[in-house]
Amino acid sequence: MPDFSQVSPEPSLTPSGQDLAPFNTLGLPARADAFVTLRSVDQLNALSDLVSQYPGLLVLGGGSNMVLPTHIDSLVARVALAGVHLIEARSDAWIIEAGAGENWHDFVAKCVEHGWDGLENLALIPGTVGAAPVQNIGAYGVELADRFSGLTAWHVHQRQLVEMSAAQCGFAYRDSVFKHDAPGTWIIVSVRFALPRPWRAVLEYPDLQRHFGLAGSGRAGASTSTKGVTPTARSVFEAVCQIRRDKLPDPAVVGNAGSFFKNPLVDATARDALLAQHPGLVSYPQPDGRYKLAAGWLIDQCGWKGKQLGRAGVHDRQALVLVNKGGATATDIMDLAAAIQRDVAARYQVTLDPEPIVWRDSGKK
Repeated sequence: MPDFSQVSPEPSLTPSGQDLAPFNTLGLPARADAFVTLRSVDQLNALSDLVSQYPGLLVLGGGSNMVLPTHIDSLVARVALAGVHLIEARSDAWIIEAGAGENWHDFVAKCVEHGWDGLENLALIPGTVGAAPVQNIGAYGVELADRFSGLTAWHVHQRQLVEMSAAQCGFAYRDSVFKHDAPGTWIIVSVRFALPRPWRAVLEYPDLQRHFGLAGSGRAGASTSTKGVTPTARSVFEAVCQIRRDKLPDPAVVGNAGSFFKNPLVDATARDALLAQHPGLVSYPQPDGRYKLAAGWLIDQCGWKGKQLGRAGVHDRQALVLVNKGGATATDIMDLAAAIQRDVAARYQVTLDPEPIVWRDSGKK
């Protein structure tokens, strides 16, 4: 495993109080009694030593997929392990490894810059490399699992580094084993990616097809568009960035955690019944025969887009995004989420599940 240590790190860790408002993209007021920053693999044993002194361990990356309470009595460990390395140039793939603390978008940009193509559809997703497998992030037709080669994680209680395959990570739609094991069991140290050679543009999503003039053509991997543009990894990267900026608020300007709800999966019978009642229903067929419903469409149809409840609101351009309207707390966000869930369930008999990890006091999520 490459060395993801920073220069001359201190192997010891000394917890201190920390305001976490700058460390969560929703901008929620939160304070940790005990906060440490992990900058070197040499500090992992020291971290395991500390864990037993606190009621739990909250592992924090970019804070882009978290709903934090106002007070956290668990130990909070921010992962800042850095480094990006080309491990192997195989005939069928580039094998790239990145430290868990690397900014995800910057990592994707670096890969495109070096000609290590295949992650461009995942551009501009906030967060860190280490957080990406936890959520099995995905966008515009690509999931992290599609480009995953393996990862190295620290088992906090067993005090050992463990190599994990895709099967061991248990990837599913916006899910992995890391979301189901007890909080604080794992700290992801580094992630390896297999980026395919030769590269092929993934352009299935309507937004990308429209951008490249492929709308209605069904040519997901087409080499030339009706606009006379040949899609490249760089042009796909730039298109995804433009589309996301047009549709989604910048967390640095408006506090948000990205898409707040998962797109619900239903069987064909349920989808057909819903389509009969709601002809405009937006759904996408899945390989297993089920259908993925567009949660944003469901929320929009219930009249929530642009609406506000207390100090939290729904973004006016993307109904999947809940925003901090100023001074919102975790309670405000979750009250709004619950109201939306009730309305969607009442109208469509569909349950919306939140994407972010909602952290509770005393080391529970």
